[in-house]
Amino acid sequence: MSFRSIEQLLRRNSKIKISQSIIANGIHDPKEEQSVQALRESLLASNQLPEKFDDHHVLLRFLRMRGFNIIKAKEMFLNMLKWREDCAVDTIAKDFKFEEFDALKRCYPHGFHGVDRFGRPLYIERIGSVDLSKLMQVTSIDRYIKYHISEQEKTLSLRYPACSLAAKKHISSTTAILDVKGLGMNNFSKAAREMFIEIQKIDSNYYPERHYINFT
Repeated sequence: MSFRSIEQLLRRNSKIKISQSIIANGIHDPKEEQSVQALRESLLASNQLPEKFDDHHVLLRFLRMRGFNIIKAKEMFLNMLKWREDCAVDTIAKDFKFEEFDALKRCYPHGFHGVDRFGRPLYIERIGSVDLSKLMQVTSIDRYIKYHISEQEKTLSLRYPACSLAAKKHISSTTAILDVKGLGMNNFSKAAREMFIEIQKIDSNYYPERHYINFT
């Protein structure tokens, strides 16, 4: 079964039951497990761990991003929760419609293309081919950021479960290939720089440890 067909299956039936040993558990390192449990207990003690984020791999990403410092990882996690509330991320994931998608792809080639040899979703971005003058004509910075957030949420809810099912193991990261051929200062106006800096901040602070990036 292809990645696309599995993703379509998950879309059609949101109640599909996928083995917890594949999707949720994966393989746990004993030392990492101790740190995850310590962070989890700290969040539960202060009633700051929503059920949807009560997950080993979610907490582990924040720990890795903060060098397994429990206090710093907790602070980062709580900042993520506040950001999601302030930006209405759940509403964006559910209701946001990006009607200008086709026009955007013509001036900003990017998208998912199957999986890599490890079973991770493969994302390719031809950043050197971006036409910024057209990009700013077909969408706004605010709408593009909402589109980016909606895609991140789609990856969490659809792409990773689909890849985990296909690979028969836990998948929770993406391989990103950035094609920089033709990249120059003309690709980055002030507005574009601000947009990409904001996107990098969102990915680093609120969706940590999710990308393996390769430049070509």
